[in-house]
Amino acid sequence: MIKFYYHPSPNPAKVALMLEETGIPYELVPVDTRKGDQHAPAFTAINPNAKTPALVDDDAIVFDSNAILLYLAEKTSRFVPPNTPANRAQMYSWLMFVATGIGPYSGQAVHFKHFAPAPKDYAVNRYDFEAWRHWNIINARLAANRYMLGEEYTIVDMAVWGWARALPFALGADAWDKLPHVKRLFDEINARPAAGRVDALRSAHQFKTEMDDDARRAMFPQNARLEA
Repeated sequence: MIKFYYHPSPNPAKVALMLEETGIPYELVPVDTRKGDQHAPAFTAINPNAKTPALVDDDAIVFDSNAILLYLAEKTSRFVPPNTPANRAQMYSWLMFVATGIGPYSGQAVHFKHFAPAPKDYAVNRYDFEAWRHWNIINARLAANRYMLGEEYTIVDMAVWGWARALPFALGADAWDKLPHVKRLFDEINARPAAGRVDALRSAHQFKTEMDDDARRAMFPQNARLEA
């Protein structure tokens, strides 16, 4: 059975949605990142980057959420467009756009707005600007298409949904008003039974929610260099 290493945050959510949509049996292995579980040798042996999610499928080990989505899509032949060069080019392009743009800039916007020490005006301005720029591109794409790749729901929509769950926290309370087409997709996916099962994973396991000194050390190990 697949072992799925999970924390209730945007990137693992994408993979959880794909697993629930396909119905592949899996064992969920909680990784509490605010307790530092991601740095344990047993986990870094699976993902040397010490990030969730990760997946072990017999002798196959996959880490990085978008790589896992592609792996599961190939395994099941589901939630991908017909296998033509043009279709696959669009899928790879938009999936990597989420991987290299939406995720990093949204994540850094969250970090500098909510967790970084002052002074931080320059960093907040940069990452907020870039996060909005990337999300506006997604919004424009969805203004012209029901889903990211046209008329079919795919792993690219799952990747967008994972990060869309954090949009008000990343961009502010007015994010949904300014990104109505993203909100439409988000609401549509939320209405799917698989998304409801993903939400239930949050309460099925106890994860630390406090951002105390121990959590900051686990989440932001780079800060130790400032204290040296």
